[in-house]
Amino acid sequence: MINETWCDHNNIQELKSFCSPDIEFLTIKCRPHYLPREFSSIIITAVYIPPQADTSTALKEIHRTLCKLETTYPEAAFIVAGDFNKANLRTRLPKFYQHIECATRAGKILDHCYSNFRDAYKAILRPPFGKSDHDSILLLPAYKQKLKQETPVLRSVQRWSDQSDSMLQDCFEHVDWDMFRIASDNNIDVYADSVSEFISKCIGDVVPIANIKTFPNQKPWIDGSIRAKLKARTTAFNQGKATGNMFEYKQCSYSLRKAIKQAKRQYRDKVESQFNGSDTRGMWQGLQSITDYKKKASPVADHDVLLPDKLNNFFARFEDNTVPPTRPATKTCGLTFTAANVRKTFKCVNPRKAAGPDGIPGRVLRACADQLAGVFTDIFNQSLSQSAVPTCFKRATIVPVPKKAKVTELNDYRPVALTSVIMKCFERLVKDHITSILPDTLDPLQFAYRPNRSTDDAIAITLHTALTHLDKRNTYVRMLFIDYSSAFNTIVPSKLVIKLETLGLDPALCNWVLDFLTGRSQVVRVGNNISTPLILNTGAPQGCVLSPLLYSLFTHDCVAKHASNSIIKFADDTTVVGLITNNDETAYREEVRALGVWCQENNLSLNVSKTKEMIVDFRKQEREHPPIHIEGTVVEKVESFKFLGVHITDKLNWSTHTDSVVKKAQQRLFNLRRLKKFGLSPKSLTNFYRCTIESILSGCITAWYGNCSAH
Repeated sequence: MINETWCDHNNIQELKSFCSPDIEFLTIKCRPHYLPREFSSIIITAVYIPPQADTSTALKEIHRTLCKLETTYPEAAFIVAGDFNKANLRTRLPKFYQHIECATRAGKILDHCYSNFRDAYKAILRPPFGKSDHDSILLLPAYKQKLKQETPVLRSVQRWSDQSDSMLQDCFEHVDWDMFRIASDNNIDVYADSVSEFISKCIGDVVPIANIKTFPNQKPWIDGSIRAKLKARTTAFNQGKATGNMFEYKQCSYSLRKAIKQAKRQYRDKVESQFNGSDTRGMWQGLQSITDYKKKASPVADHDVLLPDKLNNFFARFEDNTVPPTRPATKTCGLTFTAANVRKTFKCVNPRKAAGPDGIPGRVLRACADQLAGVFTDIFNQSLSQSAVPTCFKRATIVPVPKKAKVTELNDYRPVALTSVIMKCFERLVKDHITSILPDTLDPLQFAYRPNRSTDDAIAITLHTALTHLDKRNTYVRMLFIDYSSAFNTIVPSKLVIKLETLGLDPALCNWVLDFLTGRSQVVRVGNNISTPLILNTGAPQGCVLSPLLYSLFTHDCVAKHASNSIIKFADDTTVVGLITNNDETAYREEVRALGVWCQENNLSLNVSKTKEMIVDFRKQEREHPPIHIEGTVVEKVESFKFLGVHITDKLNWSTHTDSVVKKAQQRLFNLRRLKKFGLSPKSLTNFYRCTIESILSGCITAWYGNCSAH
């Protein structure tokens, strides 16, 4: 029974009805008088699953039906409601959201309402109807259409063209760069700052600025002509309602539908042509636009003018405000770069990377590499010889990105640092030099930032170590998965450079690294509001090229002290593997204590609440294992842990992992259906499948597939 004030009976269609001992359901499709533009129709399914039903069979049947309907109507809003008893639809359709959180019978939630969009309804408990033993539920619509979820964004963008590249090349070709060096009087800060400001001014003079307004529900195939037809249809509708003649409205509606269909066809052909023309980036952006796959996070609202300062102080909470020690003067650094080195690095810059605080985008460095290589080679070499990094290269602008949909505290923001693209190129050159002089045997159990190493290797070594030991008599394995609190942000630069010297790095280069990590200016930008700058002397900025390498060198001496233990690292993911024989845990417990002492000495903060331990014991007789304590707190023991993207269990089977990857892959099948409905070719669909679905199913497959059962 449908209320005709909500939907005309002519717009209602029965799609599917099914009845069996395990499940009964009825599915209808309707087009209400009012519907948000992002939905083509509403598909409602009423469900009843008896208490004695086989829930697996019931869910399998409704899953099959809903998948077919999603393929046929990919832009419809799906609502599934009814008495589910023990069944849970999210186990089969994880992208559907359950909106009823209050008990409906005897303290249990037996009645469910699912939809394929978040925050659709607010459920309010009401008394049961008549003699029913189920409470009734009032569902109040809480969904906001996309147009109202976010305000339109007005952005100022630079309109780059081949002509602007040529003009800048000609401009920089005729500049006497020596005058900047002479005027700086050997002051590296003045030299780099004046050159950067000049380049930035030239960009502002040559490249035009355009203001673009984007709407949250805007599709790339909607242009000005379609918007004009949309306005014409609205005008014709209003006039038709006033005069009673809807002929003009019908003609405008037909014209609009025809224009949209043609625009979609043209956009589809454009995406296909980008693939054929090897423009994979353009094609991928087109596929994302069609499917809304991995949408960008909503920008942080700038209503609170104090939020930037709060976030800046929070992100800098590990700063102890101590003045960095002055290093003794050393000989001039022997490391120098040639113009050819710098030119090659500039030409490899991603032109679409965001500019840092200096306002110089990567496109300029790439297009004008021949013209700018000389002056920046001189700046880089002067910086190395003085063991000083220009202040303008050390500035960072932090753009906070929400980690989740609803932000409740400052820790729910992830800091994304925008640093100078020029400095990134400089760092890349220094990084290549440092990497080339490090011994191949350095820290063999650090699997990150090393050539020919990956998460597959780290997982395989961990499992091989454990399984080899478990083959022996009266043995078991304890795995401690360490979690650090902002590991990169707690590095003490003075301790780092001491370790770099022990590794054989030039003392002058060590002083350069110390200067690179200290005296860093940082601001937080939220919308149009910018915080007060803070000067940081602790930590390695995560937005910098050198930071991962410096962190791995900082922790290279964190190694196991006992032969029966291993400390396996992948960046800041650290795992202690203790091989226990005859219930003797002495070496393992000493290892954990030694790791805690090492962390205190190196200023790394252990997050005990997120540190977990898993015990793998295949012995027939079950034993109670005493817990591990860190800093007086008991470490939680778990049966399963997600280690470098792979779920490892204390039984060392792969059911948990395979269930997880299949569930995640199923979530992305919906995007594949939308592309098929859009009319993309099988070749494009295959590429999308391999990139987004097959990549999940085959992730770290060399580590787990061989021992995976048929399940």
